[in-house]
Amino acid sequence: MAKKLAFDKVLFAVVMGLTALGLGMVYTASGPAAEAHGASHGMLLRQGLAAALGFGAMFVMMHVDYRVLRRRPVVYSLLGGTVVLLLVVLFSPTVNEARRWLFVGPFSFQPSELAKFVLIGYLAYQIDAKSERAAENQLVAAGLGATLLLAGLVQLEPDLGTAILIGGAGLMMLFLGGLRWRWIVGCALVAVLVVSMLVVAAPWRMERIEAFLDPSTDIVDTGYQPWQSLIAIGSGGVTGRGVGASVQRLSYLPLPYSDFIFAILAEELGLLGGVALLALLGVLLWRGVRAGLAAPDRFGSLLAFGITGVIVLQSLLNISVAVCLLPTTGIPLPFLSYGGSSLLVTLTASGVLLNVSQHG
Repeated sequence: MAKKLAFDKVLFAVVMGLTALGLGMVYTASGPAAEAHGASHGMLLRQGLAAALGFGAMFVMMHVDYRVLRRRPVVYSLLGGTVVLLLVVLFSPTVNEARRWLFVGPFSFQPSELAKFVLIGYLAYQIDAKSERAAENQLVAAGLGATLLLAGLVQLEPDLGTAILIGGAGLMMLFLGGLRWRWIVGCALVAVLVVSMLVVAAPWRMERIEAFLDPSTDIVDTGYQPWQSLIAIGSGGVTGRGVGASVQRLSYLPLPYSDFIFAILAEELGLLGGVALLALLGVLLWRGVRAGLAAPDRFGSLLAFGITGVIVLQSLLNISVAVCLLPTTGIPLPFLSYGGSSLLVTLTASGVLLNVSQHG
């Protein structure tokens, strides 16, 4: 067990604040959809249960020394277990033309959410174990192998957005580990080529690209979601319509409580609400980097940098989709989007980050 050291209270407050904001936004954004299914508080209750489980896991990780995650059996058990879950999910029932969830009774879990943070831990372990330049080739083989394996399995679901995020997380960790630029640039170019081929090979992805370039060309079909998202954000103005006063959540904007929850936040809380969210993410980035810089060992630094980087990068990707800076993907907004898997895993990873901050 970790010593009773002081954790980062600012970081803790930001995590709690983001989670509370997320529960509030899920409640207001999902109201009409939940009532249509005869359960006015159903989504909020499920999200609240995920938050409770997530807080429990977060507090456990805050009190279990993060260096436990550096033990070889733990590292490979987590990686192997995640690979098994990603394989099993490929045989699960199809939901919205994809197989992304494992179902156990009334509960479901999305293994791809776990894969991002398991990869961070695995690469932190590999980089810490192979710190000498002579071991660079071994690091490239181990790091890229795991990254390609996890990203490839997620892409088979299919979930190209999360696969790209996993690939980005892998390259970020290898860069932090000191991998030379020729490897980073080469891998990035290959990744761009592969993603381009996957997009061209799938007609619906090409349609999303076209809708991204100009949502107004097809506001009835492929451009409908980004167009309605822009309407929501624009109608919020500076101060917003007010909490619970969103118009776009009334069956205009699809999935307002998950993929496009930022649009509802901007509509109800306005520009000020959007800036406040970005400010909270900025503080999380600051304190996460601070924890990494103050960590007593390289493994702790890499864990802190990786966890912080994935949370912030995923948040920026989701927000960029909502404001039409990127094509539509199914990447949730950490802490805010409806989805128990995302919230549970993000809070657990936040517990690891808070644990690292105790040892600075």
